[in-house]
Amino acid sequence: MFITFEGIDGCGKTTQAEMLVRRLQGSGIRERRILWTREPGDWDGGAFIREILLNGELAHPLSELFLFLLDRCEHVRRVILPVLAEGGIVVCERYTDSTLAYQSWGRGIPAGKIEELFSWCDFPVPDRTFWLDLPVEIAYQRMSLRGTQDRFEAEGVPFLQRVRSGFASLAARAKGRIIPVDAEVEQTVLSEKIFSLLEVS
Repeated sequence: MFITFEGIDGCGKTTQAEMLVRRLQGSGIRERRILWTREPGDWDGGAFIREILLNGELAHPLSELFLFLLDRCEHVRRVILPVLAEGGIVVCERYTDSTLAYQSWGRGIPAGKIEELFSWCDFPVPDRTFWLDLPVEIAYQRMSLRGTQDRFEAEGVPFLQRVRSGFASLAARAKGRIIPVDAEVEQTVLSEKIFSLLEVS
């Protein structure tokens, strides 16, 4: 089973992914391998791509998109597919929906072009995606507690508003897969709701 967490920066993806993995490990499916991973960069050799994407300077408007695709091709082939092939469960922070929300709604690259590249790369489609929806103003309050900002966090409120709208559009288009979850609630309550919405077989 392939599960992804999506949302704007500061929405709590890492916290909820970790809590879900712990719940899964303590449930009746402990005999199955459970992998917790993230994008970009969570594969052997991917750290330099993550650093460029989050903190580097990119001149060409498509460089960001192509770096995300390069990262995902390696991440999928080296990390995700082997676990899925053996019947395991993959929990991934960010995936194709983030690319569409950030690079299409955020940067203005046509969504159709990006989706053609997804299809060409033959990326597996998640079974369940939890979109942690949070108002941008609250997300920025949370991010301010972390100190430094990466390239995307530093784009400002208008950019993240567009990204949030992108996630909303994607959720409306893929209702069977993308599950919107109110991320303003207390983290433990949110974790319990996510686990109750997840059907693992």
